[in-house]
Amino acid sequence: MTKPPHRPAPSAQARWWGSGIAFAVLAMASLSFSDATSQWVLLSVSPVMVLWFRYAVQALGTTLVLGPLRGRAMWRAHSLRWQLLRGLLMVSCSLLAFYCLQRMPVAEFTATVMLTPLVLTALARFVMKEQVSPLRWLMVLGGLMGAMLVIRPGGQVDSSVGWMALTVVLTYAVFQAVTSHMTRTEDPAVMQLYTGWVGWAVSTLLVLNAWVTPQSGQEWVLLLLVGLAATLGQYLLIVAFSKAPASVVSPFLYTGVGFSTLLGWWLFDHIPDALALTGMGLVVLCGVVSGRTQGARKP
Repeated sequence: MTKPPHRPAPSAQARWWGSGIAFAVLAMASLSFSDATSQWVLLSVSPVMVLWFRYAVQALGTTLVLGPLRGRAMWRAHSLRWQLLRGLLMVSCSLLAFYCLQRMPVAEFTATVMLTPLVLTALARFVMKEQVSPLRWLMVLGGLMGAMLVIRPGGQVDSSVGWMALTVVLTYAVFQAVTSHMTRTEDPAVMQLYTGWVGWAVSTLLVLNAWVTPQSGQEWVLLLLVGLAATLGQYLLIVAFSKAPASVVSPFLYTGVGFSTLLGWWLFDHIPDALALTGMGLVVLCGVVSGRTQGARKP
């Protein structure tokens, strides 16, 4: 008679999931720091320059970590075309994000980007033909209403830049869908490696006619911090989802709104107005409820 598969005790499972939650919160803190630092350095450096440094750090850092461990095997990918597509989507998303951060506060930008899981719901229904419950559709509508309060005409955010932020959301949602598809056959570390080098290659082409050597040590440090924080945040997210189910981790990704609001106040003395705060809260609430609903219906 075969023994049933070992299952961790509830207390051990709680600790395991707790570590996933902790890594998710640390990831959002790191990514929020990267965005806030980007906004600071964009006061004196062009978005294309910031983009180049962001991906140069990821490409070099990932290679230095994986190289001694895997050698040439670190380049082994199941589908090179999907790797290139993922990299192009990510670098496009990053460039749009930097242009947005030049023109809108980091807290409002982060809250708008948090629409991504809700947009993925629509992609799941119309592209991947998954069933979506009426409650989750209601959460999508609520999240969009919240975003409209954040980027409304006459508010603290230029509405033209707000629409650009929604383009970031759509691009990032497609990126997440591609990532979800690729994880069935691809190694996450290899995906990070290819994304870094594709991003570096594209940004190098863009920066050839726009390169301006940073004029101060502070600019060099800030540019390196942008790349380090973004790379660390992406890595911590992978660790978080490896330690706990998405339904457990996802609600804690919305802590990024809090971190970004705090950093925006600390660095730029900016506090969102009442309607923007209401919209940000609505986006977070709808995202958390949608994530919990999706997790509850899985076996």
